[in-house]
Parts: sequence; C-alpha cells; structure tokens
Amino acid sequence: MTEQEKERIVIPDENGDEHLFDELFRFHVDATEKSYILVTPVGADEDDEEEVEVFAFRYEDREGEEDDIALFPVETDEEWEMVEEMLNTFQPEDEE
Repeated sequence: MTEQEKERIVIPDENGDEHLFDELFRFHVDATEKSYILVTPVGADEDDEEEVEVFAFRYEDREGEEDDIALFPVETDEEWEMVEEMLNTFQPEDEE
C-alpha cells in the first residue's frame, strides 16, 4: 500500500523558529468567504498509538505570491465548531 504524499507547510512560531507541518486538508466556507487549513507536525502520525495534535488556521492567499498563504488564528467559538465538524468528517473510515 502506498501512502499519498502530503503537502508540507513551514510555520514560524512566536520566536521565529520554523516548524514543518503536513497539511491534512483545506476547506472554504461560502457563507463567510473564509478559508481554513488543518495541519499536523511532520512525523506526528508515525506512532499510531498516540493521538495526533491537529492545528487549525484561517488562511488567505497572498496577492502575487505563488504557493504562499497568510495564516491567522481561529478566533471564535463558531469557527472552532465548524473546524471540529470538518475534522470529524475527514477522519479515516477505518477508525471506529
């Protein structure tokens, strides 16, 4: 079985240190005209016995910059509920 290659994204922390993440998926909400991305730290899924930490961000494509996005924190409870609902529908079918 071959594993689908994941998109990777580099996200700096508050100290400017860069961290590599695997992209789970992106989705757009037509009602709010906002887009979201869910990522996990690279290597986090190598140990299937532990839960994988998932990070969610709202994002916007940067004008004139190919493959570059600006990330923003998910701030409202409504946004978090929507992100959690999308994550729950994304989970692999073999997890029960």
